[in-house]
Amino acid sequence: MTEPLTFEEAQRELEAIVERLERGDAGVDELTKLWQRGEELYRICAEKLETVQGKIEELRALDQREG
Repeated sequence: MTEPLTFEEAQRELEAIVERLERGDAGVDELTKLWQRGEELYRICAEKLETVQGKIEELRALDQREG
């Protein structure tokens, strides 16, 4: 089983897919696969950002109680 991607790894792969899609040189089958992978990577990035945001909010609330 492979290790989960870091945010940075997912973001880099997503950026490469976007560049490829913007070039417009992919066939329909490849275009569909790229789009699906891009959606998957977007969800990975969004989930990781939500997790970090939650941790920041927890730390901020803790800091306010202690301050």
